Amino acid sequence: MPKGLVHPGEEDLECARREFKEETGFDLEETGNQHDLGIFRQPSGKRLHVWAVEGDCNPSDLTSNLFEMEWPPKSGHKQQFPEVDRGGWFDREQAIDNITKGQRPILESFYTEIG
Repeated sequence: MPKGLVHPGEEDLECARREFKEETGFDLEETGNQHDLGIFRQPSGKRLHVWAVEGDCNPSDLTSNLFEMEWPPKSGHKQQFPEVDRGGWFDREQAIDNITKGQRPILESFYTEIG
C-alpha cells in the first residue's frame, strides 16, 4: 500500500496519486472512479488517508523508486532497495492474509464499501 508525506500546498488525493506513481510506476491521473475510504490510524500512530481508484495495473509492469539504508545494520555500508519489490492481484482472503495487521481495517473497509 503506497504511502508518503503530503507536501505543503498539496491535496491529500494528489499526494496519494503521486506516491502510487513513484512506488509502482503506474499513473492514476487518467483512471476512472475514485472512492475515499477514510483515515486509518496505524499501530505506529501514523494516520493514512486512503482512496480506492478504479484502474488496470499489470503487476508484471510494476517499477518502483529506490530508497537507501545502511545494510547490513551497523555496517556503515549504504545500499539501495526498491520501495516495492513486487505486485499482485489477490482475492479477499489472500489480501487479508498478506497485508500487515495494521492495514487490515483498510481492506475490510474497501470490501465493505466497494466489495
